[in-house]
Amino acid sequence: MFGEFDPVSGTPGSGRVMALSKGMSEQRDSARTQQQTASGMEHYRKAGSVELPAPSPMPQLPPDTLEMRVRDGSKIRNLLGLALGRLEGGSARHVVFSGSGRAAGKAVSCAEIVKRRVPGLHQLTKLRFLQTEDSWVPTSPDTGLDPLTVRRHVPAVWVLLSRDPLDPNECGYQPPGAPPGLGPTPSSSCGPRPRRRARDSRF
Repeated sequence: MFGEFDPVSGTPGSGRVMALSKGMSEQRDSARTQQQTASGMEHYRKAGSVELPAPSPMPQLPPDTLEMRVRDGSKIRNLLGLALGRLEGGSARHVVFSGSGRAAGKAVSCAEIVKRRVPGLHQLTKLRFLQTEDSWVPTSPDTGLDPLTVRRHVPAVWVLLSRDPLDPNECGYQPPGAPPGLGPTPSSSCGPRPRRRARDSRF
């Protein structure tokens, strides 16, 4: 289950989450490649990855909410077929798309397409960083190296779409008909803005 891991959390700003997750993934991949080459990790291969459990940023979802867990290998057509079928058919009034790492952008794309197909949806978006545990094993048993476990943070997104009104004061809320994107509206301020530093009049 997706959830909040550390204090580095919040809701999206005016930029799109797709760009955020893609940029962070590219930076992590590049940094990981450099680190592996520099530290002798070329003698290891990745054996698996496990997402550590963490509480959900949306713990009070309505009981009939359709939860769509988006993965890197998920097909958007299949995800949309189920979500739109439930919403347009009336068997569901709420759907939440969630994804982490590279799947975060795919979750955002699904939410945007559903909003275009089903007008009048209220939206609530949450961003968090999750912790994953990667297992690395030596490429050859003759190297004499020990297995390694590496923990890292990955960005994750949750997008709740609802036919029923949501709390407009909730951080990350977006009303029906708002411009595309996942930024909070002025009425859903996420806290006081940082004060600008006063200029020194001596210069």
